[in-house]
Amino acid sequence: MILGNPEAAERQPSRDQIAIDELFGGAARRQPDRLAIADAPNRETFTDGAPRRLSHAQADRMVDAIAARLRQMNLPTDSIVGIQLPNIVEHVLVLLGVMRAGLIAAPLPLLWRRADAIAALARIGAKAMVTCRRVGVFNHGQFALRVAVEVFSIRYVCGFGANLPDGMVSFDDLFAAPNGDALPPFDRERPGNSAARVAVITFDVGEGGILPVARTHLELLAGGLNVLLESRLAPGSVILSTVAPSSFAGICLTLLPWMFSGGTLLLHHPFNSNILGRQWRDDRFDALILPGTVAFPLADSGAFARKGPNCIIAPWRSPELLPASPIWRQRDVNLVDVAIFGEVGLVAGRRGDDGKPAAIPLGPIVTPRPDAGMSAVRLAELARSQTGTVALRGPMVPHHSYPPGRERSGLPQLKIGSGGFIDTGYSCRIDDATGAVVVTGPPMATVGVGGYRFPLPDLRDVIGRVEAGATLAAVSDSLLGQRLVGRAADHATIRAALKAVGINPLVVAAFADGGDSSRSEAAVAA
Repeated sequence: MILGNPEAAERQPSRDQIAIDELFGGAARRQPDRLAIADAPNRETFTDGAPRRLSHAQADRMVDAIAARLRQMNLPTDSIVGIQLPNIVEHVLVLLGVMRAGLIAAPLPLLWRRADAIAALARIGAKAMVTCRRVGVFNHGQFALRVAVEVFSIRYVCGFGANLPDGMVSFDDLFAAPNGDALPPFDRERPGNSAARVAVITFDVGEGGILPVARTHLELLAGGLNVLLESRLAPGSVILSTVAPSSFAGICLTLLPWMFSGGTLLLHHPFNSNILGRQWRDDRFDALILPGTVAFPLADSGAFARKGPNCIIAPWRSPELLPASPIWRQRDVNLVDVAIFGEVGLVAGRRGDDGKPAAIPLGPIVTPRPDAGMSAVRLAELARSQTGTVALRGPMVPHHSYPPGRERSGLPQLKIGSGGFIDTGYSCRIDDATGAVVVTGPPMATVGVGGYRFPLPDLRDVIGRVEAGATLAAVSDSLLGQRLVGRAADHATIRAALKAVGINPLVVAAFADGGDSSRSEAAVAA
């Protein structure tokens, strides 16, 4: 699907305009036997199946197999496939397989429950959903089938894992032929400029609720290039990621630096410090992708006292926490901060010798930041809106609302402003001394808890309908940005009622006895 300019589909891409799955396929041809991707060693504790370790050739064949299976389902080109999986090998392979099949991937955050998933998938007309049987003790297979009953457009529910519920299509058999002997054939050839087509739809949250955000391959590549060049990863780097590719930032932080470098991606289902140490001993990664609010406490604990990764890439889903973050004192470990502005864009910056966060510039955002001997690439432009908020435009920023024609409806939509700028809603000020942008607060109409955003008025309406007199408030939090605290006559009763209507677990946890369990659960989710 081409948004805004159908002629872009007919133009032949230049040498630097390739689809994301084609980028991965090139790495597989260059180094077929190198380890490409691996699960965390504790995989069996949170989902079915032994940990997988695949070479580039094996992973590329699995991408082909998944693409072929999806096409055998007679899904039309540009059909949308919802994906809700933990941070495991299958998550990455399905994302790439959907793209290779000429379809559009719609990854859902893992903590989304029935209400959010139904609203999002119905809004974009998803035709299929891919998940797994379980995550921890939660039965995701049954969950996905219940979602499909409510979303009329979904024709197939597919999954990985043992003893899938009746009605699900198993994809486990695709792994039965790791050398590709029995895999169905798949034609990779696609006419026109596949890089200009929509690759992924992720979901932001605004005042009116869930907003679908469509990204082309080129926009995703631009976001990934920002992270890659700031982190200065060497070819063949081994990267460990605690961040799942279920958002724009997750894809740019994890998948694209891995594919650009042609290295190895180690996955970690967050968060277990003992397992992280085991992965370090077994595979010795060069770069660690770890939320900034977790990286500093881990460094203070002495985790990086001995020789550790060369680089830590630290996403900040609450970028207002970044200006007050501590000075980074691990001089033998480079820290790259990534300020994330919802699903609109991100800004990466490598800390200097003083250990302070790099300034977020007003105007053009170039990467890498000025450095002798390295040419810079312009990937975005930042402005301060008339209402004092951060606005972004440029190659990594969405250029059109989704679905096409939504701008003429009364439904919530991503609003493209004058000159292509999108208002992120994050309040900011301009530093008088440096002219840099300082983010000072989250969007007013939403609450952000560890990377998950909610429209607070909608939540209060739901809670009021569940129990009259129950209240919900958002309070600031140094770890999560914000957290939810609920009060009700009977916390156990309201928790059960909220679960029954399919509310996000972070909202349910706000009514835990003591009122603080949402903090720990959100920290894991982030």
